Amino acid sequence: MKDATMYGQGRTSSSQSGQTPTYEIYALRYASLERSRNENTIFHDIHDGPMPMDFFVWLLKSEKQVVLVDTGFNEITAKARNRNLLCCPIDALAILGVDPTEIGDVIITHMHYDHAGNVKKLPRATFHLQDAEMEYATGRHMRQQRLRHAYSAEDVVDLVRCVYEDRVAFHAGNERLAPGIELLAIGGHTRGLQSLRILTKRGWVVLASDAAHYYDNMRLQNPFPIVFSVGDMLAGYDVLMRSADSPDHIIPGHDPRVLDLYPRLPHPKLQVACLHLEPLGLSGLGSKADVEYIKGPLLRHKNEV
Repeated sequence: MKDATMYGQGRTSSSQSGQTPTYEIYALRYASLERSRNENTIFHDIHDGPMPMDFFVWLLKSEKQVVLVDTGFNEITAKARNRNLLCCPIDALAILGVDPTEIGDVIITHMHYDHAGNVKKLPRATFHLQDAEMEYATGRHMRQQRLRHAYSAEDVVDLVRCVYEDRVAFHAGNERLAPGIELLAIGGHTRGLQSLRILTKRGWVVLASDAAHYYDNMRLQNPFPIVFSVGDMLAGYDVLMRSADSPDHIIPGHDPRVLDLYPRLPHPKLQVACLHLEPLGLSGLGSKADVEYIKGPLLRHKNEV
């Protein structure tokens, strides 16, 4: 997968999906944290209340390909940051029939502690991330405590070591990683955050990761407060909407509602949502018409060029 095609060159539409592999997408919940609504938005509501946070990794599976999206954090980090660790997200992949030591491709949406730990548990993996994210996580902005707080120096160093082992594939902007998997350079939350656009049997699903922590961040246009660029984060919401087949094809990065909206794999302890299946309810983000309204100006602009 190291040779990626630029997004827009050979991009596959839903009408061409018969020639493109479709993926199953599994969201594995590995940790949780009690929070309030005002901790999860920049603009506060006088009617504050509970708004817990879930932590996920995602697994993409086709007939021939397995791709892991993000790697979570470990027990040491959970204790240091007072997070409720439910399982090791890498070890838990066994319930999906995946041996972590055999995984060949891992997409790192960004390098925050809850998305880029456990790298040593994936000895054969190539890690895909944006140039801008590595530059951000190792550059001058990390002199600012508020910007580096969500990064773990040890996790960053582990990925730098992978660079020296030829195990990091860098991407610059939007790219088609493989048929049915596209990278969307969003920024906002961090300088180099990337989301994913994935073809499933129900259409193009967008894994927002932390481009939108919660459905309400998008619905209310009220970003999560850990942010590098508010403008890029707000603009990113439009990118997510344009890239998905409908609002109910967008998956936020930390919203507990995901587990309520999608069918789950049967398991006595672990919670895994099947995002490639039709949702059991509506996300509340809007209708298909809302997406077409947002897409309209973009499509008209393309037709004019």
